[in-house]
Amino acid sequence: MKILITGGAGYIGSILVSYLLEKKINVTVIDNFLYDKNSLNNYIHDSNFNIELNDVRNYEYINSILKNFDIVIPLASLVGAPLCKLKPIEAKEINFNSIKNIVDNISKEQILLYPTTNSGYGIGKEDIYCDENTPLNPLSLYGQTKVDAEDCVMQREKSVAFRLATVFGISNRMRLDLLVNDFVHKAVKDGYIILFEEHFKRNYIHVRDVCRGFLHSIDNISTMQNNVYNLGLSDANLSKLELCKLIKKY
Repeated sequence: MKILITGGAGYIGSILVSYLLEKKINVTVIDNFLYDKNSLNNYIHDSNFNIELNDVRNYEYINSILKNFDIVIPLASLVGAPLCKLKPIEAKEINFNSIKNIVDNISKEQILLYPTTNSGYGIGKEDIYCDENTPLNPLSLYGQTKVDAEDCVMQREKSVAFRLATVFGISNRMRLDLLVNDFVHKAVKDGYIILFEEHFKRNYIHVRDVCRGFLHSIDNISTMQNNVYNLGLSDANLSKLELCKLIKKY
């Protein structure tokens, strides 16, 4: 089995690579290495690992290699509403146009596993939990680009989309801007956390559980294909205040 991961040097990709290599799967990563190459250093000795410095907007290159893979996992993305607001053109090019290019140029036999975001639901009503049938109402450019890309992906066969909860946990390409990571870091470093909208609730998932979700879909693609799945912890629908109390406890 051969898998292509775009943006594979990032927060999720740098962990997902290790899970795939443990299963002796051949993995190729394409990344522009905006955040350096160090996140993948642990894998370069593995004969099943290949790495390419390139950009998902280089369609000529991307399209020339797509046919070589059984599975494509497009992780390359501008993540978060603030960054997409700051770079709206790049957000549309990377978060939507590059995904559409992959959809338009892979064969019907190839599998596409796409991670999107539960930000597409917008702001829900109190005590009402979103499931996969909840109407999407993105409130930011980030959310809109991911919703549009998901819609594009799900118009083809052999595709699975995961609407990820707020991801947390240690990664080779660490991110401290994610809510749980940010709160834990501030609690340890500063000894206190300043809260805004303390009763605002989110759902969470560990980065390694996200990777396990991808592995599960690879092993069960025949029953999971052509569907969208919320990926999060059922017992982790926490307000910011509840999250802070848990951090304080531990």
